[in-house]
Amino acid sequence: MSSQALQLPQYSTSEGTHRVGEEPYLLTPGPLTTAVSTKAAMLKDWGSWDDDFKAITAEIRKRLVAMCSGESDYDCVLMQGSGTFSVEAALASFIPKDGKALVLMNGAYGQRSAKTLEYLKRDYITLDKGDYLPPMPEEVDAILGENPDVTHVVAIHCETSSGILNPLKGISDVVQRQGRKLIVDSMSAFGAIEIDVADIPFEALVSSANKCIEGVPGFGFILARKEALLAAKGNSHSLSLDIHDQWIYMNNTGQWRFTPPTHTVVAFLEALRLHEAEGGVKGRLARYTANRDVLVRGMRALGFETLLDDEWLSPIITTFFSPNDSKFEFSRFYNEIKQRGFIIYPGKLTVADSFRVGCIGALDQHVMSGVVQAVKDSCEVMGVTNFGPPDGVK
Repeated sequence: MSSQALQLPQYSTSEGTHRVGEEPYLLTPGPLTTAVSTKAAMLKDWGSWDDDFKAITAEIRKRLVAMCSGESDYDCVLMQGSGTFSVEAALASFIPKDGKALVLMNGAYGQRSAKTLEYLKRDYITLDKGDYLPPMPEEVDAILGENPDVTHVVAIHCETSSGILNPLKGISDVVQRQGRKLIVDSMSAFGAIEIDVADIPFEALVSSANKCIEGVPGFGFILARKEALLAAKGNSHSLSLDIHDQWIYMNNTGQWRFTPPTHTVVAFLEALRLHEAEGGVKGRLARYTANRDVLVRGMRALGFETLLDDEWLSPIITTFFSPNDSKFEFSRFYNEIKQRGFIIYPGKLTVADSFRVGCIGALDQHVMSGVVQAVKDSCEVMGVTNFGPPDGVK
């Protein structure tokens, strides 16, 4: 994809006429920069009960199941709301009231799952690895051996607060060997990191429209064993987040139980078609990996340090330590970069000030080179000369 592809159509708002591509590139883990045809798909209104819209819903569900090679034993349920809505729906629906979870945490999103279980009044324990390191399979094995009452393991595929790509295959092998069930928050990885149910036989996996498939926000989706979906009846604390009820209704009628985000859904189908045309998961991963490599190489050349060692760097988002310079102020840094056409993400670490730069979305290597140049120019304007991390953090 060339950056020129983002500069074609025009659209009008109350503020005037704009050309697509004038808005800054989103270097965030979703919402993210989308393709022109994905934006254009939202220009038509749809009836949520109409047969044409029901066909779109059915095609999306079929494509997502195929993406994890789950056609025989798995099904897909679409759920209104942000990705966190779908995570909460999955935890409430698949972990029974008398179940117990082991939550693997190494950042904000593992912590969010634990907090959700608090609200749900589900029993759980945690393995917390802090900001730097992934939960390792042997650690999970030991905890499960010591806690035979744990029924489910909750794992974050890519922890975007740090950018760690966790060792999901190894974790899955342990969970299966121990006879437990795996729930995967693959919010920022599904569609770019290959996951096949033959290799990683999860109980349920959650992601959302506005991540690696490059749609827009508005709904999430749950891929789950059909047996798990059947067993989920009566588990949920919530009418609107009841995955079993949503699944039964979708299968029986082809419709969503409650008003769906129609424009987002249609845009997502276009995004899925673009994903397929790029070469599917492998093609998407190749572009994101190239984006990350250009970014990391350029930032390190300026003197910035990544939070993670190379072996844990994901192709989704990279966390950089904020410079140890008295003239560095993140809010000004952010605005300087935004004026140059890019929007980055603040950090979510507990150990040190940081910021994050996403590699996903309708971006290519040329865009990432532009990000590095914008960082360089912004630091020069601010008078920042020391790019090393704060003392004592690494």
